[in-house]
Order: sequence, then structure tokens, then C-alpha cells
Amino acid sequence: MFSSNADVSPRVVAIQLLARREYSRAELARKLKQKSFDGDEIDACLDALAEQALQSDARFAESFVRSRIARGQGVIRIKGELRQRGVDQETLSEALAAVEEREAIDWFELAKETLARRYDSPGETPKERAKRERFLATRGFDFEQIRYALSCL
Repeated sequence: MFSSNADVSPRVVAIQLLARREYSRAELARKLKQKSFDGDEIDACLDALAEQALQSDARFAESFVRSRIARGQGVIRIKGELRQRGVDQETLSEALAAVEEREAIDWFELAKETLARRYDSPGETPKERAKRERFLATRGFDFEQIRYALSCL
């Protein structure tokens, strides 16, 4: 994948990664550190990439939110995964708000659609109902969204 040549700069490696998909700054830093680049060298490289708009946490977060919504994931899970990828709270909130506004996301309807893709009934027994509730909870939907989705099946 990458050249083992010692002459390869962190910028070259970072651009190769960014050519495939968006990365958060923290993800890129972790990957560059795995390639044994110096911490100061990594910071300088990432600062330059951000200045040139080649890397943007805001752009990464919006892209990530859209992809997770398409997978049928709820806001709780999306926020958690973005935090794990090193996106700060402000950037995360702005990205969610931007995508929600631009694409008119209704989390209740998304929960309903996600549940309907997997199950055709709300469950006949309490055990079946609990299984569906757990399914939506692990997808990142809150209690009210889960209740709504179950009531619509």
C-alpha cells in the first residue's frame, strides 16, 4: 500500500489516505504515528493540510453523519462514534445540525424505517418486543424514537 522508503513524508502518506476517504485529524495523526513519524512532524503536516482544506474535521463529520444515517443509525450512536474518532463536541453538533437541516432528517421516521427493514411486526411476546427494542437501542435511537417505531409496525 505505502512505500517502505524512508524518504516518504507524512504529507505523502496523509494525502494517500485522504484520497480514499475523509479522515478526522485524530485518525490521521494515529495512522501517521503508526508509520513512526515524529509527533512535531505530524502536527505540522496536519496543520498544513487543514490550511489547504485537504483535511477538515467539519467535512469529515458531515460525511460520516450522512453515511451513518444511510445505514439506519440513530443520533446517539453517531455522536459516540464521532467522539471515538476524535471529533470535538462543537464540530459534531454543527455537522449533525447541518445534515439534519439540509436533508430534513426525522429521527422518529428513521427509527421506524430501520425497524421495518429488519422486522415485520412489533413482536407478539414481551421477549420479542424487547429484542426489537434492543435492536433499535444498539442502533443509537432513544427511548421515544423506539416507542414510536414499535407503535407504527
